[in-house]
Amino acid sequence: MEIERKFLVTSQDWPAPVSSHRIAQGYLFSEPERSLRIRRFDDEFILTFKANAGGISRHEIELKVDPAQGAELLQQHCRNSAIEKNRLNIEHAGKIWEVDIFSGANQGLIVAEIELNSEIEPFALPTWIGPEVTGDSRFLNTSLARKPFNQWGLSYEQLLNQHP
Repeated sequence: MEIERKFLVTSQDWPAPVSSHRIAQGYLFSEPERSLRIRRFDDEFILTFKANAGGISRHEIELKVDPAQGAELLQQHCRNSAIEKNRLNIEHAGKIWEVDIFSGANQGLIVAEIELNSEIEPFALPTWIGPEVTGDSRFLNTSLARKPFNQWGLSYEQLLNQHP
């Protein structure tokens, strides 16, 4: 089970990350309730099935894939362009925040996520975290693959102002 909340980032004044990773991912299929993606995570390829489980929870199954097969899936069989991002893992108040700095067609977008054990688990917000966008479907990676940020017609600053 995956439970995560997403936020925009108001500044890059975060502490040094505990790790960073290059990610490229594409979707073999995506529907409103479920998706199947292939992700290159540094040098590994991971096939992930996700299905809505109600609220902000999702069922998630991940399988490592042979690199040659993963590369073929990513390069030749995805429905839309791959999403590219650099992920920084940043520790704050005992939790790891995943900060995705997008490139390619989603250049300029920065989204932070925190994984939780329950939908009501309390957590501390870092000072560099801005508005929550968990319920905004535009920020789902499946949506960003179909309609990247560079097609939204607004700057990141304008986006921040839309979400007080």
